[in-house]
Amino acid sequence: MKSIVQNITEQISRLKVAIYIRVSTHWQIDKDSLQVQKRELIAYAEMVLGIKEFEIFEDAGYSAKNTDRPDYQRMMGRLRTGEFSHLLVWKIDRISRNLLDFASMYNELKDLGITFVSKNEQFDTSSAIGEAMLKIILVFAELERNMTSERVSAVMLSRANNGQWNGGRIPYGYDYDKEEKVFSSSQQEAPIVRQIFNMYEEEQSVLHIARYLNEKCIKTRSGKAWSATGVHKILTNKFYIGTYIYNVHSDGRATKQRAEDEWIQIPFHHEAIISIEQFDRVQFALKRNKRGGNERGERHTSKHIHTFAGLLKCGVCDSNMSATLDRRRASGWRPSIYACSRRRNEADACDNKYVSDATIGPFIINYVANIIRARETIGKSTTMDMLERRLLKGEAFSSVASVEREGIAALYELLKSGSTGLEYKPKSIFTDDGSGDEIEYLQEQHRKTEIALNRMKSLYLFDESGISESEYIIERQKLIEQMENLEKRISVLQTPDNNETYSEEFEAKASYFVMVERLLSGQYIDYAKYIKGIDPKVPRSFFQQIINKIYITDGRVSSIEFANGMTHKFSYK
Repeated sequence: MKSIVQNITEQISRLKVAIYIRVSTHWQIDKDSLQVQKRELIAYAEMVLGIKEFEIFEDAGYSAKNTDRPDYQRMMGRLRTGEFSHLLVWKIDRISRNLLDFASMYNELKDLGITFVSKNEQFDTSSAIGEAMLKIILVFAELERNMTSERVSAVMLSRANNGQWNGGRIPYGYDYDKEEKVFSSSQQEAPIVRQIFNMYEEEQSVLHIARYLNEKCIKTRSGKAWSATGVHKILTNKFYIGTYIYNVHSDGRATKQRAEDEWIQIPFHHEAIISIEQFDRVQFALKRNKRGGNERGERHTSKHIHTFAGLLKCGVCDSNMSATLDRRRASGWRPSIYACSRRRNEADACDNKYVSDATIGPFIINYVANIIRARETIGKSTTMDMLERRLLKGEAFSSVASVEREGIAALYELLKSGSTGLEYKPKSIFTDDGSGDEIEYLQEQHRKTEIALNRMKSLYLFDESGISESEYIIERQKLIEQMENLEKRISVLQTPDNNETYSEEFEAKASYFVMVERLLSGQYIDYAKYIKGIDPKVPRSFFQQIINKIYITDGRVSSIEFANGMTHKFSYK
């Protein structure tokens, strides 16, 4: 009778082929492409590799732009158990058209001792020649695609100069004839564009226009509700006066503009919906009404930091809460206010109240401070009721009845282990020369950006359906500029006796130590005074790292989801 060790040894030494098959379109499925691959790969395994035992894994209708495919993931899990000796595919691109994904998979196969075989490329990586051929194919494939990408930008700019449309989303209010390659105003949408411009001249409020359109059940082209941002984009788009503009933005999010002399502007390119005179009047009004906007020649003021932006969720409809500035207080402090973004765009869509920094700030910072202080006082005799009372110590919690027991219990166990679950390591604070830590951080961001650029190139290289040429150009330029900005900042930090670096680092350090001192002091924190005395980026960074979400219901904090998975829910008197 065989021993367990003998059975395991035989299982490992047995030759067995994992056959992977993939097609990306239903047309290929209908044309029996899967069946053809399956039939020929089985024959190849038996006749060429001389292996009778096999198992087939197939993903029908999945793209190769990434490895998020069910049978591929199932196969990789089985390969890691040592069940298979070979992986056989029709072509390399059946596995992935992303060079980095393929390289990662291939290196894992090598570590597992599994031979990779591609039938159509006719190589077997069990031999040195086969492995070398694989690397050569991949290198030259990427080289060819990179050379092509260098020519794409010039071609697209040349087309734009000739007035040719380079693709992309057709602006709202227009139809595009692909055969004639001309734009015409849409009978349904053009009147709405005119109404938007007319209403702004009268009302001068993008939010009022968005609400009006939503109340009239007028949808965007994608069938969604209008937002203030969507209205603003229409009001500032020169396309509506018949001008085609290309090469404006240097990033994929349309937020960073190139110098105007780099733009390609073709006036009278297509039918105008709005007159130039009205467009100019609206631009003047938008500039005049811009919150915090500066006229040409005015000194730029620092952007306001919304401390809790991105953390707040509506407790009624689960929408994000958007931030804006509240009125200035007599003390000079101007807090942020946060409102349900759904209600902001549709007045009747949600009845949740807004919340101000004046309410949420004292609550959050004192609750976090109470958690941190509780670690120093926790003992064997401490009960969960006692812990709850300590957490709710302070005037910010005068109306809170209780904290849900599950959250208290989770914190109780953490505190007994000597942790709070809120550990925080600030960047650019503790370094020998005031800049080393930030330089290291920036260098890491530079490395990640470079990896993203290579992955994006691979996506363009190996997956025609993954990214268009115009998207590739935009994304490539954005990543290159990010890398250049990081390099400039690193250069500044590495320059000796840099006053700007010293000043910024000193302010960050001072703000951090003030924050720590207040959190550990044992005294109630006056948030309005506290936030005015430090760099607001420091507490924002702190809260962003230790908290995932803060739910607001009826203008009050209803729950806090911490980054460590702990959730504290509050009930009120």
